[in-house]
Amino acid sequence: MKVATIPGDGTGPEVTAEAIKVLEAVSKIEGFTYETQEFDFGGERYLKTGEILPEGAVDALKACDAIFLGAVGHPDVQPGILEKGLLLELRFQMDQYINLRPVRLYPGVETPLAGKGPEDIDFVVVRENTEDMYCGIGGFLKKNTPDEVASQTALYTRKGCERCIRWAFEFTQKRNNPKGKQLTLVAKTNVLTYGHDLWWRTFQDVAREYPDVKADYNHVDACCMWMVKNPEYYDVIVTTNMFGDIITDLGGILQGGMGVAAGGNINPDAGGTSMFEPMGGSAPKYTGQNVINPIAAISAMAMLLEHSGQPAAGAKVLEAIQSVTGTKMKSQNAGRMGYSTTEVGDLVCEALK
Repeated sequence: MKVATIPGDGTGPEVTAEAIKVLEAVSKIEGFTYETQEFDFGGERYLKTGEILPEGAVDALKACDAIFLGAVGHPDVQPGILEKGLLLELRFQMDQYINLRPVRLYPGVETPLAGKGPEDIDFVVVRENTEDMYCGIGGFLKKNTPDEVASQTALYTRKGCERCIRWAFEFTQKRNNPKGKQLTLVAKTNVLTYGHDLWWRTFQDVAREYPDVKADYNHVDACCMWMVKNPEYYDVIVTTNMFGDIITDLGGILQGGMGVAAGGNINPDAGGTSMFEPMGGSAPKYTGQNVINPIAAISAMAMLLEHSGQPAAGAKVLEAIQSVTGTKMKSQNAGRMGYSTTEVGDLVCEALK
């Protein structure tokens, strides 16, 4: 297995190192080999060279089996430049049309929801990842005048909706929740009566092919309420790019914060290359202090293994993570874990053994 690593900015290199440490440990246990190739894309390179993705970068990444991203975000780079020029550009060019976000409360991790535990918070959000508002269709008229007009157009295609929805149905089947297989479409069909009508009709068409999966629907505002009140209701959610961006951040807080949340940008097609990352960002104020929580990054590595031909290794890493959060760590907050960044990585490796 060939893994491209983009350690990135801030604390990204620190958490990436711990994820690679765990990869090395589990590869020995499971008996597979791997190699890594590091790419220096991020804020520092941009400030030095003005380049975000140099010529040939995407082809080099496509030659790898998977990509591990530490974090992107630099205090000296204007917000949006790296996010659009690196993250969104890779999603579009590599057709990573599935954004997969498990919302799982690990043992020992505190949730802001009173009376809820790991048995209540365990669902997955499948977010369409290449259409909607993120296509960048729009512009300004009479900018910086009293008559300024700004437009931003959402784009939805039947192909884009169907391949995401179909993948979500397949995923729900494989997940095989003992409480029952249920896929909930989250949209806003009562107001967004064109694009979301396309989502609704496509969802109904595809659902007929999966009679063993209960096809459910929520308006997005209702979903936000029910995620807080009854998170145990959900199995798998499938939703649009923009709404998925919002509700997965809510899900991250429900599962204990961005220090434990991980996700994948997936191209499920044969030969496609997917990218996995912690959701916590670069956290520049903690850079070099060895206090940032690496659990999200290690969870992202578990996802990478699961979706790159090593599901047994991914499951082992996930078990080790839950052992460490449930028995060792005092908190998931930076500087209050009871251990340093590197020590948490060591604990996960020890739990693997």
